[in-house]
Amino acid sequence: MTSTTPTVEGRRIVKYLGIVSWEAFLGANAVLSVDLDYETLGQNGGMLMVSASGTAGLIDGTAP
Repeated sequence: MTSTTPTVEGRRIVKYLGIVSWEAFLGANAVLSVDLDYETLGQNGGMLMVSASGTAGLIDGTAP
């Protein structure tokens, strides 16, 4: 599960596992506070560099 917010409605965050980027999720089942950044590069802006980061966490299915 991914979310751009630091919480997930109806779910309790059990543990925060740290900041991650790309595909390194550290055994998490969610990535919270996802941030996407991009920048155009190269001649005439012909390339696009994208970076993604967030906070890996464990959430459960019960209400907080």
